[in-house]
Amino acid sequence: MRDVWARGLSAALMGLALVTSNADAQTAPPRDPNFGRGERVSGQSFATRSPVVAPHAAAATAHPLATQTAIDIMRSGGSAIDAAIAANAMLGLAEPTANGIGGDIFVIVWDPRTARLYGYNGSGRSPRGLSLSTLRRVARRQGNPNAIPSFGAASVSVPGTVDGWFALHERFGRKPMADLLAPAIRYAREGAPIPQTIAMYWANGKRRYDTEFAAGRLEEVENARRLYFCQENCGEHRQQPDGHGLFRNPDLANTLELIAQGGRDAYYRGPIARTVDSYMRRIGGWLRYDDFARHEGEWVDPVCAPYRDVEVCELPPNSQGVVALQTLRILDGFNLRDMGFLSPDSLHTQIEATRLAFADRAQFYGDPAFTHFDVRSLLTDEYTAQRRAMIQNDRVMPPPPHAEMRIDGDTTYFAVADSDGMMVSIIQSNYRGMGSGLVPDGLGFMLQDRGELFSLSPGPNQYAPGRRPFQTIIPAFALRGGYPWLAFGLMGGDMQPQGHVQIIVNLVDYDMDLQAAGDAARYRFYGGVEPTGEEPDGTGFVAMENGVPPAVRAELERRGHRIRPADGSFGGYQAIMRHRNGVYEAATEMRKDGTAGGY
Repeated sequence: MRDVWARGLSAALMGLALVTSNADAQTAPPRDPNFGRGERVSGQSFATRSPVVAPHAAAATAHPLATQTAIDIMRSGGSAIDAAIAANAMLGLAEPTANGIGGDIFVIVWDPRTARLYGYNGSGRSPRGLSLSTLRRVARRQGNPNAIPSFGAASVSVPGTVDGWFALHERFGRKPMADLLAPAIRYAREGAPIPQTIAMYWANGKRRYDTEFAAGRLEEVENARRLYFCQENCGEHRQQPDGHGLFRNPDLANTLELIAQGGRDAYYRGPIARTVDSYMRRIGGWLRYDDFARHEGEWVDPVCAPYRDVEVCELPPNSQGVVALQTLRILDGFNLRDMGFLSPDSLHTQIEATRLAFADRAQFYGDPAFTHFDVRSLLTDEYTAQRRAMIQNDRVMPPPPHAEMRIDGDTTYFAVADSDGMMVSIIQSNYRGMGSGLVPDGLGFMLQDRGELFSLSPGPNQYAPGRRPFQTIIPAFALRGGYPWLAFGLMGGDMQPQGHVQIIVNLVDYDMDLQAAGDAARYRFYGGVEPTGEEPDGTGFVAMENGVPPAVRAELERRGHRIRPADGSFGGYQAIMRHRNGVYEAATEMRKDGTAGGY
């Protein structure tokens, strides 16, 4: 029997080698998505593990060390907000491919004392000294006159994360900020473990910034090379991680100590802001001390909409959360349960609803301080019915006006819940890759490139000095029967609202558990006009993970969808669910490196 098993395994491995060894062979069959996979004896067969059950507190993040940090903070008496700040600081160290104190932050908090949701928009504004005409000249010089450069000084806006930490801490925190930053400071000096997926993105970052600098599209790259990509003569800095090593960042430790001691002002009115100002002047950038000193985030009311027996809540623009609400409102008129999970009818309906919701995004979304547009008008019964009526079951609809194009971004989402019932849904990002490629002298972090998402053309998202760009990052929350039910989110540019919809559909329509809802195969629509002004490409494209059966793909293509294979860009999910008895469940993304934990 052992020889039979060995011969079978040998044949399977030989067949796999024949497929994978010839990457250029166009006729090579796709790898069986179930090859080499073990089998579960409970729950959905495709789920990677069971949800974590925790009677007191829970956390789910994209890095095991951040999850552990959050749990430790709550065990020692900290609130969920305290734990979220500590976890975010750790993620900025150990997952700089997605976030850090050079980026922005958005948060939804369920406060059990007041029994209500609070929203926080921690996005920064564009440099007040950079005009639209100057930005257009930079775009022309870099070879694309219709788009803001993806990297370099023209893409940098004021980072809002640290301001957000202190605003949230003032309202909901318990422990001193120094205690919350201490774990990240310690690991920054001693070395933080970097797992496989983060290491992969890290290596991609090196290639990306080297290419941009060689092409003359990045003003300075030596600071980033020394900090993140050093291979020899690195001093205190660890060389580029390889998936089983440690990364040390003493510069970031020093910066976090300044914040712990000097508070918000150390970042926005003190030595950190002055260092960024000096660095930007040295490389010819536009961000200045005054831009930091004038920054302030904003408390906002979440926008909520019903879907079946739950109420889903997102933040209003300048973020894209209402896209998820529009999609769910349209889907509420279809019986997805009877259509069946991953059936052609169900997927076709979801994709078409997504296209309709994205169609409004480029037309209406922008900084509300400039647009003065109330997105709640997109969620009315009358407007939803008009959009829903455009969906036909047997074929793809023509391109709706302002159909959406794919936007990629690297982000971290995480959720935390404490023993008092406070639940935090939080997302933080530097946007594309590790950010702009620009690391201010000696500070240990990279500045974000969120300004790339402005448009150079007239519209609600056109660039202006001191304006907030369109934002892809969105935390989400859901209520059931008026009670807090789910803090959840998903990383990955315009995959985020699509992922929110798919998670809710999997939970509500298909009765999946919290982990299976995230592990299930996903689709991603892209291709069309976007908030930055690019023109559409017909009806767009749909990328699908390998778990969608070939026959289903073929039927969707027959209906007119342009299907593309999985490309690894299907987001990263974390969630915490609260049951009516107060017990939490937590789940995390199998596509990333994270863990869920609790006690």
